[in-house]
Amino acid sequence: MKKLLIPILGLATAALLGAGCKSTSPGAYAPQDTTQYDLENKAGFVLLDPGAQHSVTTSGLQERKLPDGRMEVTANIRNRENRRIQVQVNCVFKDDQGFSLDETPFQTLILTENAQESVHFTAMNPQAKKYTIRVRQAR
Repeated sequence: MKKLLIPILGLATAALLGAGCKSTSPGAYAPQDTTQYDLENKAGFVLLDPGAQHSVTTSGLQERKLPDGRMEVTANIRNRENRRIQVQVNCVFKDDQGFSLDETPFQTLILTENAQESVHFTAMNPQAKKYTIRVRQAR
């Protein structure tokens, strides 16, 4: 029995050591598919956490150009629950390719039961062509 066990262990060890030295993918690595996680790059309104997803929705987004060329965005944010909630809202203004130009600070919004409030954001410069309004639970 011992005579058989030692050669088998030797072969198993050699196989493990040999397999550890092989490279399965030479060169650079391709990026993983991340399209399922880029909602903020495509949507005008996103909810950042599960609590906000359950409690908040938007009933409309409106954008307009000011006389000086800057973009102004208004979002109607609605509380879907029968209780008062507190959320934080901000806006990221982007150029025509989707790169961030400026971002407003998060502002706290208190919504009473089933209430709707309008929130206004104004871009700092006229290069803003797109935007994303982000909502999260208040911290």
